[in-house]
Amino acid sequence: MVTFLMKLITGLIAVVLLLSAGMVAATWEPDRSVEELRERWAPPPSQFIEVGGQFVHLRDEGPRQDTTPIVLLHGTSASLHTWDGWVAELSQTRRVIRFDLPGFGLTGPAADGNYSLAAYVDFVIDVMDTLGIERFVLAGNSLGGSIAWRTTAAHPQRIEKLILVDSGGYPFEAESMPLAFVISQTPLLNRIMEFTLPRSAVESSVRDVYGDPSRVTPELVDRYFDLSLREGNRGALRERFAQLEYQDQSALVQTIQQPTLVIWGAQDRLIPPSIARRFEQDLPNGQLVMFAELGHVPHEEAPTETVAAVTKFL
Repeated sequence: MVTFLMKLITGLIAVVLLLSAGMVAATWEPDRSVEELRERWAPPPSQFIEVGGQFVHLRDEGPRQDTTPIVLLHGTSASLHTWDGWVAELSQTRRVIRFDLPGFGLTGPAADGNYSLAAYVDFVIDVMDTLGIERFVLAGNSLGGSIAWRTTAAHPQRIEKLILVDSGGYPFEAESMPLAFVISQTPLLNRIMEFTLPRSAVESSVRDVYGDPSRVTPELVDRYFDLSLREGNRGALRERFAQLEYQDQSALVQTIQQPTLVIWGAQDRLIPPSIARRFEQDLPNGQLVMFAELGHVPHEEAPTETVAAVTKFL
């Protein structure tokens, strides 16, 4: 009987291993080089600049005589392309600068492996110093929002106004988390993810952050999928989650004096609307605009409606 049970257990393990190997083989996706991705995702006006030993994918658009440009910071697993709709409108009258943060897009992994919020704040200032920009309006979504308000708190003399779009900043409990985020935080799976990436997992993750998933197009999924495969990005995402900071920073938020626009999607299931109201409460000069039908990336999901609030604020 013992021998039979041992054979049964061994057989089951063998089956599980074979199925796992089959899944890995079926979803195998090697890294893609910047050169492979550049033609589709970095045509003009894209440029690459060196900042502290890191080559940064950046776009700088609109009238150069604007002495206080608008700087846009994307969220986790996104890229500068998430702001396309806003830039189309804002760049008609304002200089607009956006770039892929370290760990994402075509910028790729941080040269020093540091994905702390303090490191991202330093990075934003280094980019602005490299471009010779002293003062600017700063906007950010999700992770980019966390970086934006921390940059404002650390360098208040550099920031004229602040825009937070479904921003991180307080501890929260997600109603639903994108599948790619779950995998990136799960031991073993996050290692396997460095060699595999089902396109369906990317599509599921993007649909999860939209208030209306029917707005997610195949072209949009292509972008997220392709840029996730940029060499090193999958490992960088794992490291970014390993370095997450969960402390309540409300006391720091309360020090920010800049006029601040808080934009939020009421259907955000990742960072709930209750966090929007905390920002509104804690920011001395904050105002909240809530969009009833939108999700975690309202600027991408409905750029025309959301940028109208930005234009009015500016």
